[in-house]
Amino acid sequence: MRGPAGFLLCSLLLVAPHCAEVAAQDEEPDPKTPCAKWMGGAPGYPGHNGLPGRDGKDGKDGLKGEKGEAGMQGQKGDKGEMGVPGQEGPRGFPGYPGKMGEKGESAFVYRSAFSVGLTERAPHPNVPIRFTKIFYNEQSHYDTSTGKFLCSIPGTYYFAYHLTVYLADVKVSLYKKDKTVIFTYDQFQKNNVDQASGSVLLHLSSGDEVWLQVYGDGDNNGIYADNINDSTFMGFLLYPDMDVH
Repeated sequence: MRGPAGFLLCSLLLVAPHCAEVAAQDEEPDPKTPCAKWMGGAPGYPGHNGLPGRDGKDGKDGLKGEKGEAGMQGQKGDKGEMGVPGQEGPRGFPGYPGKMGEKGESAFVYRSAFSVGLTERAPHPNVPIRFTKIFYNEQSHYDTSTGKFLCSIPGTYYFAYHLTVYLADVKVSLYKKDKTVIFTYDQFQKNNVDQASGSVLLHLSSGDEVWLQVYGDGDNNGIYADNINDSTFMGFLLYPDMDVH
């Protein structure tokens, strides 16, 4: 085998051992050498994934970081359901009194009252005593001409009399509808001025009359009055019959 072909084959045979020796010395030959990867084969297939390694030991906690900036306020949430009422708390101290309110309109008030005094000395017996000295008779329910109180408002009334006794004994009675209700007797003591009095509660119907009257003979009419001594008779309505008004 002569000529150029034989020369090329001889050159390759001489160079091959040199390249093998170089490959044995360096896994990765210098790319500048003429035999770099001259003998490399085709790339192999990737191998299978290996098994996961064991978990490492927990590390130590690091230092606490600095506080971050506050975030933007979020939107208001929906109103929640009403909770169960709690226990009643302790009672507080009384508050200060409030201001007095304005005076309201009053309901209708039933009025009936009189207070009268005697002006005549020694009134006549067995007839109503006429008290003509008026202290109070705004409703005119006491008639000075007859000496009688005439009931205009049915209800409960209070009557009282205080009589000065002088010169003779006194026997006096309070009448209601021609019937005696109470009696008062005072025996006069000479050179002295006595007092005779009485009081009573009565229920009256409309049209009933009440008056005072000396009973007995003329020796029992020692009721007396002058400019410094009074004999008085009075009465007033305590409360009306509400089932009527």
